[in-house]
Amino acid sequence: MIFQLNIEDTLSKLLQQEDTDGDKKITIEDKGPKSFELVSKNGKKYIVNNTYHLSNLLQELVISKNEGLITAQIPLNHIEELPVDRVSRMIKDYFWNGLTRTLDEKGIKNLINDSKNEALISNNLRVYIPFKDEIAFKYYKKLESTFPIEAIKLPEKITPKFVKNINTKPGILSLKLEEENEKISGIPFVVPGGRFNEMYGWDSYFQSIGLIIDGKVTLAKAAAEHFQYEIEHYGKILNANRSYYLTRTQPPFYSSLITEVFEVTDDKKWLKSNLITAIFEYETVWMTAGNRLTKNGLNRYLAEGIGMPPECEEGHFDAIVKPFADEIKLSIGLYLEKYQLGEIKNKTLDTYFINDRSVRESGHDTSYRIDGNCADLNLVELNALLFKYETDFAALIKDEFNDKLVVNSKTYTSSYWLEKAKNRQEKANHYLWNETKGLYLDYNFKTTKQSNFIAATTFTPLWSKMASQEQAESLVKNILPLLIEQGGIAGSTKESIGLISNERPQRQWDYPNGWAPHQMLIWKGLINYGFIDATQELIYRWLYMITKNAVDYNGTIPEKYDVLEATHKVFAEYGNVGTDFEYITQEGFGWMNASYQYGLSLLKKEYVTSLNNLIHPKIIF
Repeated sequence: MIFQLNIEDTLSKLLQQEDTDGDKKITIEDKGPKSFELVSKNGKKYIVNNTYHLSNLLQELVISKNEGLITAQIPLNHIEELPVDRVSRMIKDYFWNGLTRTLDEKGIKNLINDSKNEALISNNLRVYIPFKDEIAFKYYKKLESTFPIEAIKLPEKITPKFVKNINTKPGILSLKLEEENEKISGIPFVVPGGRFNEMYGWDSYFQSIGLIIDGKVTLAKAAAEHFQYEIEHYGKILNANRSYYLTRTQPPFYSSLITEVFEVTDDKKWLKSNLITAIFEYETVWMTAGNRLTKNGLNRYLAEGIGMPPECEEGHFDAIVKPFADEIKLSIGLYLEKYQLGEIKNKTLDTYFINDRSVRESGHDTSYRIDGNCADLNLVELNALLFKYETDFAALIKDEFNDKLVVNSKTYTSSYWLEKAKNRQEKANHYLWNETKGLYLDYNFKTTKQSNFIAATTFTPLWSKMASQEQAESLVKNILPLLIEQGGIAGSTKESIGLISNERPQRQWDYPNGWAPHQMLIWKGLINYGFIDATQELIYRWLYMITKNAVDYNGTIPEKYDVLEATHKVFAEYGNVGTDFEYITQEGFGWMNASYQYGLSLLKKEYVTSLNNLIHPKIIF
């Protein structure tokens, strides 16, 4: 059955009747009759019942409207589509497209006057271009005559002092361009959510898992090529390609990304080029003594900026700065202004901001696990990720390059990298593993003590295969039950975060919130060690929560969830991207989309059937 509907007329009637709270969505919170009559092309009447089917009708009308149509041809099987099928189809056919950007003439329009922080908006968009990328510099210079942009060439050596000096003149950092038939265009990249126009580091890896599953390996390959460009021109994979992120990297997933892309493309020339760059990143970003490599041989995050991070909203640091401002009888704003100009020296604030930036570099901004001392910690997940680099390098060199890779007259073999991995594993067992408690804990190398904070990141060594079978069994037996909630794995245990109050507010990466990257890493880690039943339960809980929220709330797929209540209604200092839309979500959220597709690819068929019937996890497990 197909319905031929006048879009504007049907939309108007549908919303007037069913959108009783006026938010241009149809959700379980609306108090309409939940019943809307349609007439098919052959004159048959049909009643659309319940919130889910009504919201599907709304979405299908708006999809047709966005295509420039006046009349929509809507098949009944789109209105009554099974929930799992619909969520997965929307991700594959619509959301990835909605999240894809280019940094060229076609895409730069979206960036004009763009900023997530109103205080940083300027009349002209500044585009910062690497010192040695002449093609990009000439290209953006030429665009100055067409768009209100300003092309600025970066110095050959980028220092923290230079980055601080341009914090009042923020801009976008150029990414890789390609030239074909004498025409230059930007290689596409996928952003985390609708309000973003910049490419993020670790988001890009998790998004790529979903992109590959959905047959979009070209976009995953593009992410790796942008990583390579950033390493070659900016010295690191950036937190994101904005000027104030020049001193900040993100969790290292480059070796995993190129491995998984290569498994699909089998392009050995491409693999070799990216593998050489990944080794360079490992050696220069992560293994430089005194920076991100600590004396005990393990690694830390260390963002190298100076002063207050400029991207934070006004007032974000008021509680920290107030005691210092009060002491010398200045307003908070004036104190910060003088501090940023260097007129006020404050070593306590200097240290605080180094740690704050390092938290952001870790990707876990923010969490009480690493609040105030991130740069002093050998984090479990970081060292597990670098173990994965070392074992990935060993495997790729052995399997694809006859166990010999020569880079600038230096020869690398699999045994070279396996020895490094073995050393890291031994150090992790010494500093990070707690035999008594049966889990990995972050290690403070300044106080020489382990943290007591139990977080989802304790499972990362299972993903990278750094844990022994005995360690994995201990984690599953002792720690997994502490983190499982109705909707999946929480960022931490409730006990670990301590007392929450107005003076000590909730942090978004902690209990009770759950995040896609944690789920995905843990699923893969459990599979690595043979815990199939536990994996199926965790996947089902996570996908049920996403599916049920999408069914009840007009297709909503947000950045994160409260897994205790299994809801997208999350309290967090940065809100919940992906929940603020009208009629239809155009993008979902990048790694949430990926987690859905990845989870579906792993879930047994009988559980998919249960999901489509919205059978609650407590009935099954």
